[in-house]
Amino acid sequence: MIENTLLEQDNRRRRWLRASAGLAAIIAVSAATGWGVASLAAPAAAPDTAKVREALKLRLPKTPIDAINCKGLGGLCEVASKSTLFYVDRAAKYLVIGRVYDMEARQDLTAARLLALNPDLLAAGAARRSNPETQAEGSPSAAAASARNTPPRHVPLGKLPAKGAITWGPANGPRVVVFSDFHCGYCKKLEAELKAIGARVEERPISIFGAESRRDAERVLCSPRPELALHMAYSGLALANPKPCDTSGLDANEAFARAHGFGGTPVIVRPADGAVLEGFRPAAVLRDFLRAGPSLAPTPAPKG
Repeated sequence: MIENTLLEQDNRRRRWLRASAGLAAIIAVSAATGWGVASLAAPAAAPDTAKVREALKLRLPKTPIDAINCKGLGGLCEVASKSTLFYVDRAAKYLVIGRVYDMEARQDLTAARLLALNPDLLAAGAARRSNPETQAEGSPSAAAASARNTPPRHVPLGKLPAKGAITWGPANGPRVVVFSDFHCGYCKKLEAELKAIGARVEERPISIFGAESRRDAERVLCSPRPELALHMAYSGLALANPKPCDTSGLDANEAFARAHGFGGTPVIVRPADGAVLEGFRPAAVLRDFLRAGPSLAPTPAPKG
């Protein structure tokens, strides 16, 4: 009798272990429609993105595939198609349309990537919020027109600590403050445009892309030569780990960005009056924006 009981308990343990072996890590995906799915954990072997691309060509022949990234997404592959993102499993059998959240880092990975792909989304969104009629129409061209005609919003820079900034560029160049992330592709492009106009840049890093962005910001700020480290970071060169330093200025940058709704990078601010441009801008636009100043700022349209 006892032997039978022990045997039954052993069988139950074996069945439980077999079931447990099939469990995988789950990542949550939330779509605008409220639909969600779970994905299996990533296998040990590195994914073959070429095979994913071939499978997508077969199953989505009319969809242009610009880039595929299967790293760090818990078994999913991120697929960039023009200005949009979607996700597939590594066999490209299942397609997921929605947002991927890193719950450990508390970061919306999809939002960060979309902002990197479409920096003008920020400016267009601000224009729509300021113009209810445009928002109702939902017209991209109307939003762009509103963005051009709406006076820039302003933020107060006076209380930001100097120790949160890396200053670079010619001392006599037009002054500009930039909130940036060293992992942001459009911030790197903006760096080249600012060099082209000879700007004197006060760069204030914020961590749009998570913990690694913050670590690089600290490496740059604490470097014996912060300006050199900044350009190395944008060039993709490995940064040394300097001695720890006071990074409370970075905390102040982050708090300022949150308080003023900076949801992406770069954010360009004119120091003369705190006027804001959100997203990448070419050299000609930057030159005109910085030259305008408070006295030449657009006059609001009369009301009534």
